[in-house]
Amino acid sequence: MKRSIVALMVTMILTTVCTFAQGSKTNFSGSWAFDTEKSQAVQPAAQMQPQGQGQGQRGGGFAGDFVAKQDANLLTVERTRTNRDGEVTTTSTKYTLDGKESVNTTARGDSKSVATWSSDGKTLTIKTSRTMDMNGESVTMNSTEVWSLTDSKTLSITSTMTTPNGERKSTAVYNKK
Repeated sequence: MKRSIVALMVTMILTTVCTFAQGSKTNFSGSWAFDTEKSQAVQPAAQMQPQGQGQGQRGGGFAGDFVAKQDANLLTVERTRTNRDGEVTTTSTKYTLDGKESVNTTARGDSKSVATWSSDGKTLTIKTSRTMDMNGESVTMNSTEVWSLTDSKTLSITSTMTTPNGERKSTAVYNKK
C-alpha cells in the first residue's frame, strides 16, 4: 500500500513539473499588426530599399499583419499579402517546437526549419535553410529569426539572412490587435 501511495505521489510531482515546464514557454498566439515606426532594417545601405518598395517592403519576410496559432508543439503563422499584381495570397508556415525539422513548401522551394527555445522559454529561435534555383544555379539561403515578447502586447522578431548579396539584418516589431 505504501509503495502505491509513493508511486502515486511521484507521478503527481512529475506531472506537475512537466506541465509547469511546458507552460512556462512564451505563447506567441494572436493577431499581430506590423509597426513600421518601431521596426528597423539593419542591413548594408547598398541593399536597403525604402519601406513599401520591392523586397524592402517585406523586411526580410516581415511586414504586413499575421496571425500566429501556437499549441504545445506547433507554431502556425498565417500571412496574407498583396503581391505586385494586386493579388491577395495567404501563406501558412508551420514549425514544430520540439527541435525537430519542419519542412514548408512554397513556390520558391522547400524551406527546412528547426525551432528551439531559449533555456528560460522566453525566446524562440527559428533557423531556416532554403535551396532554390536562380538562373540555372542552385542557391541556398539561410536565415535565423529570434522571436520574443518585449511586453504582453509587443512582439519583436530579429532576423539575420544570408543571401548571395551578403547578410541582411532586420528587426520587425508587431503590436497585438
